[in-house]
Amino acid sequence: MPFPLNASLLRLLPLCAFLFIFAACNSKSEPTMPKSKILEHLAQNPDLKPPVCKKIPKELTIHGDTRIDNYYWLNQRDNPEVIAYLEAENEYTRRVLEPVKPFEDELYDEIIGRIKQTDMSVPYKDNGYWYYVRYDEGKEYPLYCRKKKDLETGTEEIMLDVNQLAEPYDFYNVTGPSVSPDNKILAYGEDTLSRRIYTIRFKNLETGEMLEDFIPNTTGGAVWANDNQTVFYSVKDETLRSYKIFKHRLGTPADADEEVFHEADPTFSCFVYKTKSKQFIVIGSWHTLSNEYRVLDADNPDGEWRIIQPRERGLEYSIAHFADKWYIRTNLDARNFRLMAAPLDATTKENWTEVIPHREDVLLEDMEIFKDYLVLEERIEGIRKLRIRPWSGEGEHYVDFGEEAYVSYVSVNMDFDTELLRLGYTSMTTPNSVYDYNMRTRELKLLKRQEVVGGYEPSDYVSERLWATARDGERVPISLVYKKGYRKDGSAPLLLYGYGSYGASMDPTFSSVRLSLLDRGFVYAIAHIRGGEELGRRWYENGKLLKKKNTFFDFIDCAEYLAAQKYADPGRIFAMGGSAGGLLMGAVVNMRPDLWKGVIAAVPFVDVVTTMLDESIPLTTGEFDEWGNPKNEEFYHYIKSYSPYDNVEAKAYPAMLVTTGLHDSQVQYWEPAKWVAKLRELKTDDNPLLLHTNMDAGHGGQSGRFRRYRETAMEYAFILDLAGLAE
Repeated sequence: MPFPLNASLLRLLPLCAFLFIFAACNSKSEPTMPKSKILEHLAQNPDLKPPVCKKIPKELTIHGDTRIDNYYWLNQRDNPEVIAYLEAENEYTRRVLEPVKPFEDELYDEIIGRIKQTDMSVPYKDNGYWYYVRYDEGKEYPLYCRKKKDLETGTEEIMLDVNQLAEPYDFYNVTGPSVSPDNKILAYGEDTLSRRIYTIRFKNLETGEMLEDFIPNTTGGAVWANDNQTVFYSVKDETLRSYKIFKHRLGTPADADEEVFHEADPTFSCFVYKTKSKQFIVIGSWHTLSNEYRVLDADNPDGEWRIIQPRERGLEYSIAHFADKWYIRTNLDARNFRLMAAPLDATTKENWTEVIPHREDVLLEDMEIFKDYLVLEERIEGIRKLRIRPWSGEGEHYVDFGEEAYVSYVSVNMDFDTELLRLGYTSMTTPNSVYDYNMRTRELKLLKRQEVVGGYEPSDYVSERLWATARDGERVPISLVYKKGYRKDGSAPLLLYGYGSYGASMDPTFSSVRLSLLDRGFVYAIAHIRGGEELGRRWYENGKLLKKKNTFFDFIDCAEYLAAQKYADPGRIFAMGGSAGGLLMGAVVNMRPDLWKGVIAAVPFVDVVTTMLDESIPLTTGEFDEWGNPKNEEFYHYIKSYSPYDNVEAKAYPAMLVTTGLHDSQVQYWEPAKWVAKLRELKTDDNPLLLHTNMDAGHGGQSGRFRRYRETAMEYAFILDLAGLAE
């Protein structure tokens, strides 16, 4: 559940005022620093009290150990008392934040003011059409469009206007639009609840009419066979695990669809897609430690499926088809993965031959295949780089971008027979950019760079790559950015972001939203802590299961390093993380509550023991190899030793803003709700503790390209105010 969060804010004091204030203050922020309006408001209104959550003790016993959960009852989404409690918390949050509401509104206007209202993605060509997504001024949702043959003179065809589709709903999201091979029918998934449960619908692109076909309870994607009549799709069980693949023929009812695959192992999920060659339909089964793929001739949707390599615990692989071979990225005898090839008719591992060998210092993340070139996405010392390897063996090289810390990635490349690689590039100072790269001449042609409305000059900002030494001697990379004029003297507020789970690497990307922080003197830093995969598979393995605490220790050690090196005012260090990064927030406020001035914990996974013992909750069964199965006594006690909810104590905690969504499908709303209730019961400080529940949204927050930033503005009004900068 990787959930990177961005942030932002608005205008404040002129630079000269910043310099005066910083020069006058020591690292602990003397009284000359502007005060917090929120704290003053609470001090002046002693009757402004948070709601009290009633306690109904619930005994939870396993391995001879009993936990008392007084707030277990909050897991009843349909209970009016639960809804009333969440709404009371929302009202309390609203009242506490009243003094900064004008500032929050100003921030919101500033954030969306940087977004280009009328915008369009870079078109790509597929099957005779140019496809692109565009936005109209003032509209929340995209238009999915295409033009036939000639991009400049062709007539635009609007396949979907999501603004019209979204009108009846508080939440609306479209996913997985796909066009039939004959270009006549569009399939897409829609979610109107924010539970990531999609209904697949079909539209006749020639007449504009919606077909009567609809398929409920899916993951949203429909994969077309080459007959233009058959689609394959995956459905979810009661835990929201994708567990079956069905075949649907246009014009027939969904309840008559044929089941073609059932993933019976509850620790696996399944998915379906079509190869770039368009010759095969592929069903994949995914588990934390292993994979399995089976393929079908796309010309014969009623044919037999054939397994590439049967699943084995610990064997991970992915596949790509080109010409007469399967190319297989695998960890077989290769912790950081290597690339193999196999004939189409002999695909089990004994037939694999090596194309790219394993390297201890390079993580092979992905591949893109062309007629004359192989493109590899490789992570080296935390940076994802693009390696171009001609099949001829001559002229191998990496794409040179000229920056120290950046992110490069392969974009949409539908054609095999081309010298042009469509790629993306960004850094903490460079807005997201799309290029065509000539793999023969090495020429980079910029096609589009994200426009920051109102003007943005990358040279006004500075990005650095640092290495902090953790308590066990490991060197942990940190990416940070600040505005020129910043002085490294221990006087600046700093926001430290982290995630550290599932092997998800948090890359140093650009955020126009973040400029509102930087322009007010904040330093923004990302701690690339263990549990991610920035430094290879070893980095991930040393931050999971019985080594999970390394994730939390690394984050704390990075914060202390930044303070010691005077990148931050020790009295104004803020922390932020979401989902599994919210678990990180919960753990570090228990371990070192004194280190943080304030914390944003978004959709936080904080009740780890109870959730991992309940196999009816989404994601639980598939994550035993991430956290451990607490039905095993060793894992139970280890997880309990860091689970944020189980380790709340009677002590002072920093100011905290906790967010969740009532319909969250990944971290259920009751985890943060229970956590806040227990913190309120036990904490000994007067720092604000706020819970905001989005009653219309789920894990990803509100839908719409503007509305989603309402919550961001609230979060950063909170942080800036605590830093004394809410003006």
